[in-house]
Amino acid sequence: MAENTTQALARKKLGWVGGIAAFFAALIIWGTVTAQPGASFAPELALDLQGGTSIILTPTLADGEVVSQEQLNQAVTIIRQRIDGTGVGEAQVSIQGNQNIVVSIPGSPDPTTLQLIKASALLEFRPVLTFAVSTSAVADSEPVDTSALSDVPAVTPVNASDLNWITEKLAADFDALDCASNFRSAGQVDDPSLPLITCDDYLMYKYVLGPVEVQGLNISNAYAGKITTSTGATTNDWAVNIEFDAAGTEAFGAVTSRLYGLQSPQNQFAITLDGLVITAPSTNAVITNGKAQITGSFTQASSTVLADQLKYGALPIGFEVQSQENISATLGEESLRSGLIAGAIGLIFVIIYMTFQYRGLASVVLGSLIVAGLLVYLAVAFLSWRQGYRLSLAGVAGLIVAIGITADSFIVYFERIRDELREGRTLETAVEAGWNRALRTILVSDAVSFTAATVLYLLTSSSVRGFAFTLGLTTLIDLLVVTLFTHPVVQLLARNKFFASGHKWSGFDLSAARASYAGRGKFVVSQALPATKAAKASKEALKRQTIAERKAAANLGDSND
Repeated sequence: MAENTTQALARKKLGWVGGIAAFFAALIIWGTVTAQPGASFAPELALDLQGGTSIILTPTLADGEVVSQEQLNQAVTIIRQRIDGTGVGEAQVSIQGNQNIVVSIPGSPDPTTLQLIKASALLEFRPVLTFAVSTSAVADSEPVDTSALSDVPAVTPVNASDLNWITEKLAADFDALDCASNFRSAGQVDDPSLPLITCDDYLMYKYVLGPVEVQGLNISNAYAGKITTSTGATTNDWAVNIEFDAAGTEAFGAVTSRLYGLQSPQNQFAITLDGLVITAPSTNAVITNGKAQITGSFTQASSTVLADQLKYGALPIGFEVQSQENISATLGEESLRSGLIAGAIGLIFVIIYMTFQYRGLASVVLGSLIVAGLLVYLAVAFLSWRQGYRLSLAGVAGLIVAIGITADSFIVYFERIRDELREGRTLETAVEAGWNRALRTILVSDAVSFTAATVLYLLTSSSVRGFAFTLGLTTLIDLLVVTLFTHPVVQLLARNKFFASGHKWSGFDLSAARASYAGRGKFVVSQALPATKAAKASKEALKRQTIAERKAAANLGDSND
């Protein structure tokens, strides 16, 4: 009954492995058939393997201004966050020549990613003074002569919402503005202390905005989510939640205190990115806790885009695109080919060693490596589709190193079984006892590898992170395979006549244990073994004793005296 239970449990575990592989394969097939973006059995490749696009950004500065290293470092961090927020992996963002920023993206980036990189002006909060629908009819009318109009406020404005900011010239410029025309120059820098005439990013509405009152740098977090009512119920409507730092909380509290209660459109504040209005919500309450919520006709996608713009849009300086060009991956392809050849050679040597050392058990090793390789491939393809992961040359190196980690688990398990056989247990009993002893060692070994991969991923640059990611992934899959495939297969083989008989090609040749080290300071010597061979085997076995075992043997000898 126990034997049947063991077999049933082993087959159940093997079924779990097959089910996991089938589940992820079915998901990818479904994504491919339904034309889901990025769904494919071929994982996306990183910049060093696929090539991609290189964009050089140059800071836009007023005459006499010099960009600081701190500003460049902050800009690099924010641009990298923008790219990561779109799901593009293995991108490279670096400083070139102490002034420019170079952004290298694998493959062909989508328009949203390019827009986030190029939309490099400051994110700013300005109060709305007035707005109107932009039409070409205004542009088609006679041009307004603004040469004789005053650009100085008739009355000194008392705050950023004061309509006295709208001078005669500014009003005339606003009336003449057509959002369909190129009304802003590339990399234009706006004076934060003056009002601004601009349009929304859809070029449908034009605005007159007051001076800047809150900087985008004061946003500590922004995220999309469903609206929760005062009773705690969650609705199906989407909103964008904004959290400010201490300075932003104070400034935003002062703004909402003034805007709340004003008539439309003066109760609105506009958020501009690259000088364009990305949203202009009205103020429905005085917000002094630094947590605001923007509501409207949002979908999940539109709220997520706006949240990313708010969270990653605040650069310390403005930038313009100096150049954009495609880059090749000829060197990466050659390195990948060499890496795959090296991995194949390493795999062949592992199989040769396992065949020499463990004979028939090498079939278990080969099967386990095939299953592990299949699961790793499906995991990489799935993560490439759903999480934007891209396989880099460093990631391939992590996969190759994982062959040794997986092979080490097999060796630990097989040697524990042999130790139990040396102590006189039957094969089936030795398989279970050996597994219980081996599992602890395997868990410790994989825990060390996974911890190292985690530390590398968190504390190193993007190139090393690719290695760390695949190393951690394959370590987890190694534990899964050895638990749900290797051990159950050995359990089933233990009932096979070829392996249970201790055939010399089975890997469980019991005759090899007749003159061998049995572990724990004990030796097994066959009575039929010649004295010369027994003496030689005993000398060889003595070398394998640990210090603790030698002390135990010495203490045993003293007690016998």
